[in-house]
Amino acid sequence: MARKGILTTDNAPAARRSTASPAPRGAVGALQSSLSKLQENAVQEIDPQHIHQAGVLDRLGSNAEADDALRESLRVYGQQVPVLVRPRDGEPGHYDIVYGRRRVLALRDLGLPVKAMVRQLNDHALVLAQGQENTARQDLSFIEKASFAAQLDALEYDRPTIAAALSMDLPMVSRMLKVGRAFSVDFLVQIGSAPGIGRDRWMKLVAAAGDPTIRERIEARLPELVPLPNSDARFEQVLAWATGAPAPKAAKPPAPPTRKVATDAGIALAKVKSNDSGVTLTVPRGDAPEFSIWVDAEAETLIKELYDRWLNERPKD
Repeated sequence: MARKGILTTDNAPAARRSTASPAPRGAVGALQSSLSKLQENAVQEIDPQHIHQAGVLDRLGSNAEADDALRESLRVYGQQVPVLVRPRDGEPGHYDIVYGRRRVLALRDLGLPVKAMVRQLNDHALVLAQGQENTARQDLSFIEKASFAAQLDALEYDRPTIAAALSMDLPMVSRMLKVGRAFSVDFLVQIGSAPGIGRDRWMKLVAAAGDPTIRERIEARLPELVPLPNSDARFEQVLAWATGAPAPKAAKPPAPPTRKVATDAGIALAKVKSNDSGVTLTVPRGDAPEFSIWVDAEAETLIKELYDRWLNERPKD
């Protein structure tokens, strides 16, 4: 079967190809084309329940803290950057996501509509746009890029297309594929994005896991990765199993995130940080400087009032 090339005019699978009749010509065709272009240039509001997953899996895990921060930013400031979608075949009013998955999920959680640009894209154009948008953001880890390349390769896209989608040269694509092809997506999802692990460490795992006996042993122990604090630690544990090296030292659990306190209008009032030594309350002078000055003057009284309230409200024996 021929590889799907970047210069091919129609790369969508047969099941996804349009069955519409030929486009009208003349004045009617020109009018329809103009209306389509106007629609594509406009930002539309879409029910997030009508936006569906599509393309290739480009994320091998999620970051709960980052997702919470995104959701809070959208709640306070609204959606500033639209996502990109395409009309979903056979489902009028429904769309496939091209990029902006995290924003769609966050807005769905908040019960807010999604601001989106709608483009008519075949599968080939979709994966190109998806890959280039993520590469431009520079937040995909090495293994996420390698897995993305391997998934495109499995779908029979050719090397120039994969290179264009990831904005890299052909030799780098070959190196990426050596790692991406070595592991299934399901296996990689259980490790995660491992942002601190580069190509050399992954190649070491590829070499060790080439032994079927070792790979079976690793896969049997994957449930043991769940308690580990992050994906870098999970990778190190898998590498230790594969090479017979001592297990990595347990990393300290991440510090609880700083909690931000703001008004409904988005005015920042305080930051609260908790650790083993106590609780730190910071009242910035940025958004409400007079409030921070007042808190400074009234701090002793406020803390005593909080303590008295705690005494009254705590459970009694």
